Amino acid sequence: MANNEPNSGTRKQIDDNLRRVFQEKVEEEVPDRFKQLLAQLQEQDSQKGSGDHK
Repeated sequence: MANNEPNSGTRKQIDDNLRRVFQEKVEEEVPDRFKQLLAQLQEQDSQKGSGDHK
């Protein structure tokens, strides 16, 4: 049976690429529509008051 495990160089390349892609996602700006939805939820939450939270 063939060994399908990547060698250390391939593992490092995969690791580096995954880190780069995840870092790019972390640095992406949150879409305006999502910011609007969050603002609406926060407003609804503040209108309900803090007594409703458990």
